[in-house]
Amino acid sequence: MTFDYTPHQASTRDALSRLESMLRHREKTLPGTKLRAYVERFFNMKDVFLDLAAVHQEPLYVLDHENLRKQAGIFKETFAACFTDFSCYYAMKSNSHPDVSKTLLEQGFGLDVSSGVEVETALSLGASNIIFSGPGKTAKELSLAVANSSRVTVLMDSPGELERLNLLACQAGKKIRVGLRITPPLSPWKKFGVPMARLGAVWKRAQECEGLDIRGLQFHTSWNLDPSQQTKTIAAIGKEISQWSSSMLHSLEFLDIGGGYWPQAGEWQVYPATQAGQVQKLAGLDIQKPLEHFYAPASPLEIFAQSLHQALERHIFPVAPCRVCLEPGRWLSNGAMHLLLNVVDKKDPGLVITDAGTNAIGWERFEMDYAPVLNLTRPSMEEKACEIMGSLCTPHDLWGLSYWGEDIQPGDVLLIPDQGAYTYSLRQNFIKSIPRVVPMP
Repeated sequence: MTFDYTPHQASTRDALSRLESMLRHREKTLPGTKLRAYVERFFNMKDVFLDLAAVHQEPLYVLDHENLRKQAGIFKETFAACFTDFSCYYAMKSNSHPDVSKTLLEQGFGLDVSSGVEVETALSLGASNIIFSGPGKTAKELSLAVANSSRVTVLMDSPGELERLNLLACQAGKKIRVGLRITPPLSPWKKFGVPMARLGAVWKRAQECEGLDIRGLQFHTSWNLDPSQQTKTIAAIGKEISQWSSSMLHSLEFLDIGGGYWPQAGEWQVYPATQAGQVQKLAGLDIQKPLEHFYAPASPLEIFAQSLHQALERHIFPVAPCRVCLEPGRWLSNGAMHLLLNVVDKKDPGLVITDAGTNAIGWERFEMDYAPVLNLTRPSMEEKACEIMGSLCTPHDLWGLSYWGEDIQPGDVLLIPDQGAYTYSLRQNFIKSIPRVVPMP
């Protein structure tokens, strides 16, 4: 008996070729001038943070209302330069602290929510313009939306959800404003939205439902370092709706193009996050290069606004001159919170332990992401290698592999800036208490 191993051998060769390519790939090095300017900016603010640390003497989230208001103004002004009819909704999931949402409501934003808990928070804050998206909405959550139909628009995620919502609305004797979420053609996440091929049929069904007032479409692409994913999806939507009847298009009042806009600083990474680092880690090699930092650059917000407007002018507005909705989250909240930690123990020259664990940010972020750790007590524009660990009983409790400072000793106050996005919202009750939130003076 003989066996043909050719397919297996071919797949192995393909895998090895791919790994070799990854080893040779070179990510962009984070520019030293960019990094030093960033560090210096926060060292110039060190007295504000040191005063807070002296008063509270515990790990803190410092909420920066001024930064949040500034980002909100920049976002609206940038899109206003291109669009005349648009609305902005803050994606609460990026930072769920009520003061963040409250501040953005005061800046004229609506709220984008993804659960019944977030709906309740938005209502308690007095929000009058709420969009409710996300898969798997329960009957209780949909009923809450129906009960507050004057303030909530539901972005339906599936035909089944459409039928459940219609039934609840009819039972309540109400007609609720809704949109329909689309699965982006290039997205690997099938759990979100309705595939483009079924969009027209589901839209027609929604128009037939007595409890639904269908008015818009929505899509969302994540981790947008540039607008290419969004513009490609806009083109695909334009191709689809160009085949719709006039009665279908007449109801289309808004297109929600979601969020996912990456802050202009780009995505900062440690060596293990690079392609070469991943291969070497898989091979069991030592891959710690604490003073080497990499980044994926992000487009300026002006490029997003201009590119999105051009795509809409070309593919959507000639067919349906609708209002545009935007759902920024990370772009707004990234700089809205900073973390203050205290060094508790120095186990050797290259290892210190802090009084806060990474349960404060909810995941092993800094095994992949790079965020400068600034020693405010002994400031210096020199970066030194040292493992900065938290105090949780897990080896993954890592804040960083280096710090900026003259030295590092027990009692020193450390700052990790710009930790407002997808950290506070992911915090978890695991071993250590969660830091308190205090406002920045």
